[in-house]
Amino acid sequence: MRATDYDVIVIGSGAGGLTAAVALAQAGLKTLVCEQHEVPGGWTHSFTLEGYRFSPGVHYIGELHPGGSLRRIYEGLGVSQDLTFCELNPQGYDHIFIGQERFDFPKGRERLAAQLKKRFPQEARGIEAYLTTLEAMMQGLSRLGRAQGPGRLLQAAGESGSLLRWARRSGQDLITHFVRDPVLRGVLAGQSGDHGLPPSRVSAFVHAGITHHYFNGGYYPLGGGFALPRAFSRALKRAGGDLRLKTQVEKILLEDGRAVGVRLASGETLTARYIVSNADPEVTFGRLIGRDRLSHRLRRKLDRLEYSVSAVSLFFATDMDLRAAGLDSGNYWFYDHEDVDGLYAQGLTDHLLHAEQPGAFFLTVTTLKDPSKMHNGEHTCEAFAFVSYEAFQKWAHTRHGQRPADYLALKEELAEKMFRALEARIPGLREHITFWDLGTPLTNEHYINATRGNQYGIAKTPRQVGPGAFSTRSEIPGLFLCGASTLSHGVSGATASGLAAAKQILGCRTADLLTQNGPPLTIYPSEDLSKWPFHLQERILLGRMPKTRP
Repeated sequence: MRATDYDVIVIGSGAGGLTAAVALAQAGLKTLVCEQHEVPGGWTHSFTLEGYRFSPGVHYIGELHPGGSLRRIYEGLGVSQDLTFCELNPQGYDHIFIGQERFDFPKGRERLAAQLKKRFPQEARGIEAYLTTLEAMMQGLSRLGRAQGPGRLLQAAGESGSLLRWARRSGQDLITHFVRDPVLRGVLAGQSGDHGLPPSRVSAFVHAGITHHYFNGGYYPLGGGFALPRAFSRALKRAGGDLRLKTQVEKILLEDGRAVGVRLASGETLTARYIVSNADPEVTFGRLIGRDRLSHRLRRKLDRLEYSVSAVSLFFATDMDLRAAGLDSGNYWFYDHEDVDGLYAQGLTDHLLHAEQPGAFFLTVTTLKDPSKMHNGEHTCEAFAFVSYEAFQKWAHTRHGQRPADYLALKEELAEKMFRALEARIPGLREHITFWDLGTPLTNEHYINATRGNQYGIAKTPRQVGPGAFSTRSEIPGLFLCGASTLSHGVSGATASGLAAAKQILGCRTADLLTQNGPPLTIYPSEDLSKWPFHLQERILLGRMPKTRP
C-alpha cells in the first residue's frame, strides 16, 4: 500500500466526527479532522453575541446517569476528565403545556408512570402498557444491535415481537393504540420537537427512543454546548490527532472507485487510507463526490430523500428574574391546543410567516440549567419554532451577512411573533429584554453546512430509519459515514455513530474502543446550588449581581 498523509481524514467536527476521530487516534491511527467553521462542534458548538453565549443545538442529553450508555462512552474515551454536567430539574426536566394545562416529565420511569396515572386515572392501564412497550422496543433494538450475521439478525428480530409489530408504524400509531384521551395524547407527543416531525409521520421507534432516552433524567454541559467539542478536541490532541479549523473540504478523491483522500477549498490535496464523513448525505455524495460517481441505487435514494425540518431560532438575554417568574432548569414545550400532530404539520410549512404567533414553540433558559453562565444579573434564553426551508429559499443565493432588506425585515417580524408568544406565557418579559438575535434555516445552512437548513439530518420517517437510513459503511470502499443521518440523531445518536464507524474501520468491538478509564463523570444539580463546589458558587453569586447602570 502506498504512503499516505494520514490513516484517517474526518470531514466535520460534529459529535459523530469527533467521536470517530478520538477513538481512531487512541487506537494508534494518524487522524486529521477538517472543519469548515472557525470553531469545532457542528450542532454542539457555541457562539457569543455581544458578550452573551448561546448553544443552538444542545439543550439536554440523556443516559448520563450511573450505568448510562452515553456516560460509559465519555468515561471510556477519557473525555470525562474535561466534562462536567448539570442535572436538570428531576421533578420536571420537560414541562409540556397543552393550552394552559401543564404536565411535568419527572426523572424515573416509575415516577413518570405515577404522574401520568394521577392526572389521567381513567387511562392507567393504557399508560402502563404504553411505557412497557417503549421499553420492550428499546430492548429489542439493543439485541438487534448486538446480533452478528444475517441469521442472528433474523433470530433477534423474531425474538422481539415489538420490532416487527412497530417497524413501519408511526409515533402517533403507538400513542393512539394505548390511550384515548386527547390531552394525554398531546402530552405523550410533547417531546416531538426532539425529532421535528408530526407524530403521525415519525417512526414509532424514534418516538419511543426519545422518550426512553430521558427516563433517567436530562443533563446540560457546564459551560454550554461547546464543552463537548472542547473535551473531545483535547482528547484528540492527547492521542496525537490533528484538528484543522476553517478548512473546507471541496472534494473526496476517488481512485479506482476507492476513497483515497480529499481536496481542500485552498487547493491542497491530502491522502488517507480511510475517509469518515460527518456531513449529511447530500453534502457527502452530492457535492463532495458527485452523483456521476455513484451507483444508480444510491442516486435514486438521494433523489428521494426527505430532510428534517428547520427552525427559526431566537437567542435573547433578559434581566428579568425568571426563577421568581416561575421558571426552572427544565425545558418548556408550549402548544396552543392538544392537536400536537397538527401543530407540527404546520411547522413543515411556511405557516409561521402568516400566523400571529407560533402555535408551538420551545423555550430553554440556559442560565437556569447552568447558573454559572449568568452574567451581570442577566439570563440567556433560546426559543425555537419550526418552519420550512422553502419559506426562505428565495434568499438562498444571497451571501450571509449581506442579506437584502426584505430578509432582515422578515427576521424582525418573526422575532416580534416569538416575543408575542413568550409574553403570553411569561407576562412582563418583553420589558426586560436586553439583547436578541434571530437565526433562520439559512443560518443553519451557512454555519452547519446542513442541507436545506435541516435540524436532525434526514427526516426520521419509518421509511428513512434502520435499513432506510445510511449505513456507517458506504458503498464506496474506504468511505465511512457518521452523524444524524446514520444510526440516530442528537448528541447521543451521533456519538454512537462515530463509534460505529471507528469500530468498522478497526474491525473491533465497541468495548475495545472504550479503554481509557476516564474519571467518573461529575454532575451538579441545577436546582440545588449548595451541592456545587465553592468556587462555582462564588461565580454564580457574582453573576447574579446586576450591572451598574448610569
